Amino acid sequence: MRFAGMGLLLSIFGLAAIIYNLDLDDLEQAEQKRKAKQQLDASDDSNKQFQGKEVEIIGAGEDKRIVARGADGQIELVETGTSSVPHFPRTIHLPTSPDDDTNAGNVQNQEEYTLLGLGIRTVSFLGIQVYVVGMYVRTQDISALQEKLVHVINESASTLIPSEKEELKKRLLDPNESRAIWQELLRVPGLKTAWRVAPTRNTDFGHLRDGWITGITNRTREAKQLAKGIETEYDAEDFGKAVGNFKSIFAGGKAPKGSVMILSRGTMGNMDVWFQEKPGASGKDKQMQLLGSVPDERISKMIWLGYLGGDKVSSEAARQGVVNGCVGFAARPIGSAEARV
Repeated sequence: MRFAGMGLLLSIFGLAAIIYNLDLDDLEQAEQKRKAKQQLDASDDSNKQFQGKEVEIIGAGEDKRIVARGADGQIELVETGTSSVPHFPRTIHLPTSPDDDTNAGNVQNQEEYTLLGLGIRTVSFLGIQVYVVGMYVRTQDISALQEKLVHVINESASTLIPSEKEELKKRLLDPNESRAIWQELLRVPGLKTAWRVAPTRNTDFGHLRDGWITGITNRTREAKQLAKGIETEYDAEDFGKAVGNFKSIFAGGKAPKGSVMILSRGTMGNMDVWFQEKPGASGKDKQMQLLGSVPDERISKMIWLGYLGGDKVSSEAARQGVVNGCVGFAARPIGSAEARV
């Protein structure tokens, strides 16, 4: 005991000596260097361009606008909160269907989608960034989305007052109520929506796929628990085949930092998976590639719920961003949001 006590005292004195001899100036300089590096990272050349276009900031404060200008026009941007993928487009265009020759979109057989909200997916207790993910809704469907969101709180209203907005936000963040709301919003036939995913570091299709499979597994387990022993649609053999179909889309393939993957959901719940390796390139290198499709609406529903409904979502930041976007839409008179896009 005496030797143990002496050892403890020596350890304490040794630690005190180390702390005493630390050069606090060196520590402060190291911290300043770390912060300076972060500032440099946030202002490097990659942040000054978006898909080959020069990024320009117009105005300041609430009126600030960020646009990327190029020879073929400009793109309005929003900040993501990370220097790895600093901006997301406010609107995107997606093919309405690979098999259709004409549609109500534009001359390139595409439809416009508007950003609803975004966030960063992180993993582990260290908060390692994986990708930025944003949810988009087809622009012509915004009025329908507004109406559904408003009627969640007040069936006779055309917009929400401040107290009702807070109630909607509360419900969309509640594990049980958010699940019920989004299951109704995702009911088919329904709205066209999409997730845009941009990796913040080099990764591959397998890692992205595994994250979505985890989300499907968690939400499927949740649905079975809520059923309390009653057979669900996720117990059927064809659901397992649909999951296998989804997995097969991601066989091989790299997803470098700054590339773009899009999961788009049609009105019947069918899902297309798109990939754009070099958004800033030109010609064929810039083209978006269709990796595959999953007709079974249960797959897209489980992935969407993995981000939006229930407990322990894939990215709480993304859910918060989408919820804020939903509340913002619901605060405007139905139909006015489309006109402002």
